[in-house]
Amino acid sequence: MRRPNDLPGWVYVPAAIGASFVLLPLVGIAVKVDWPHFWSLISSPSATAALALSLRTATASTVLCVLLGVPMALVLARSQARIVRLLRPLVLLPLVLPPVVGGIALLYAFGRLGLLGRYLDAAGIHIAFTTTAVVLAQTFVSLPFLVIALEGAARTAGADFEMVAATLGARPSAVWWRVTLPLLTPGLISGAVLAFARSLGEFGATLTFAGSREGVTRTLPLAIYLQRVSDADAAAAMSLLLVAVAAVVVLGLGVRRLGGVG
Repeated sequence: MRRPNDLPGWVYVPAAIGASFVLLPLVGIAVKVDWPHFWSLISSPSATAALALSLRTATASTVLCVLLGVPMALVLARSQARIVRLLRPLVLLPLVLPPVVGGIALLYAFGRLGLLGRYLDAAGIHIAFTTTAVVLAQTFVSLPFLVIALEGAARTAGADFEMVAATLGARPSAVWWRVTLPLLTPGLISGAVLAFARSLGEFGATLTFAGSREGVTRTLPLAIYLQRVSDADAAAAMSLLLVAVAAVVVLGLGVRRLGGVG
């Protein structure tokens, strides 16, 4: 007897094609890798420096995404103001912008001659083509991922528990820490993982706004791009390394969800 939630058999055909479309390029990288020299390729000074910089900047940008994205998501989910509804597409615009366009926008905002950058430069604060620029570029492209995940969690959770806590005399800060935040924790973790993974793979905005200075702004994606011409074996090995790190992050989220379900 078929269960009510059983899918039609034909659905599995395009699903399998889609999965193959995603997996085949990854298999292509694995086949291309020079396995006898894999460790030496990914442990070279340039590769380790790029990986370390990527991990540091992705962590910093994720923290920044959490600090800015949590309030933004709650305002988008709970506010009924017309201005908020009008601004929502702009908040999510980096999702559809080409990364290079995002980098140019950041350059025009924070560069030496940018809207804000000219005043920062006059104060002796230089952002463009520094490690800070990498963090800002990653935050710009990653923030919408966290906002979307957390906004969905906030809409699903609703405000009933918060209203009950408020009617019992809890102050807004107490409601936030004891009711709102625990309810949104699963969505916050999911959004933070997505933001970290997106930051880790960011390329276009980083190259445009921060450049490619070894040890300063050359993250792993930029190092792979440079190596693909001069050393294809190193590029393939570092690509597989980046895939492995991203997979660990995403699979870590999946394991946590399965543990929560169990």
